[in-house]
Amino acid sequence: MTNTTAGPSSATSATIKAQILAEALPYIQRFHGKTIVVKYGGNAMTDPALQEGFARDVVLLKLVGMHPVVVHGGGPQIDDWLKKIGKKGEFIQGMRVTDAETMDVVEMVLGGQVNKDIVNLINKHGGRAVGLTGADGGLIHARKMQMPDANRPGEFIDIGMVGEVESIDPGIVELLHTQNFIPVIAPVGVGKNNESYNINADLVAGKVAEILKAEKLVVLTNTPGVLDKNGKLLTGLTAKKIDALFADGTIHGGMLPKIASVLDAAKNGVNTCHIIDGRVAHALLLEILTNEGVGTLIKSR
Repeated sequence: MTNTTAGPSSATSATIKAQILAEALPYIQRFHGKTIVVKYGGNAMTDPALQEGFARDVVLLKLVGMHPVVVHGGGPQIDDWLKKIGKKGEFIQGMRVTDAETMDVVEMVLGGQVNKDIVNLINKHGGRAVGLTGADGGLIHARKMQMPDANRPGEFIDIGMVGEVESIDPGIVELLHTQNFIPVIAPVGVGKNNESYNINADLVAGKVAEILKAEKLVVLTNTPGVLDKNGKLLTGLTAKKIDALFADGTIHGGMLPKIASVLDAAKNGVNTCHIIDGRVAHALLLEILTNEGVGTLIKSR
């Protein structure tokens, strides 16, 4: 039954909602049938309200005809479990040092707890999500990462069972797309001797986007995007500009692998790449379905 007591403010609110939906239409048309790879991490993974919002956003993208693929991290959850067994997380140049005991925790947390939580949340909101690790369908083939020593040129630092992507077999992801499932990928790869490797989720997301020839790669972070030394948001970055930001120390720490993976994806066929603030409610929809967008755009040239 129609509410006959609604006043002008209700009508204004409804008009604004209609305008928002109308603004989204050309983006829905443009990205219909396209693959959108989303790296899910940071506060968006740990704040309950943001978790719910992210799941709804992913389901909406699927329902309007896009093919979202979620690649997730889980750093805070891994740290929590390490504390329980009396270990402290250690990082070198943004990469987690991973001994055998830490690798067991990584596999348990990423492939089990975190992955299943995301799958269940998406399914709760009407999606059909399927959790994967690199072992499923031979998805992620990995090799041990050689970490260059920044202080000793030509030498490397052993950071344990940390891997880099050797190759990705997209078959299982493509099959899931044909059946309207949403793949949710944990960044654990498998070596040639069936050993497991902990791989930075940003690197996996970038490589998955490249192999799937994604329309977009969207990386959720705990910052508004890439910031200069004065805290100003940078966008429209090119490879040359990024090299300068590396050189002067503007890009450092955990942002290093994010930028590197996004830049590689942009150079290798992914049409648009963005680093956005996952602390903003519905940041994913704002980036994909509105005129303004949010965060930092990375271009190949």
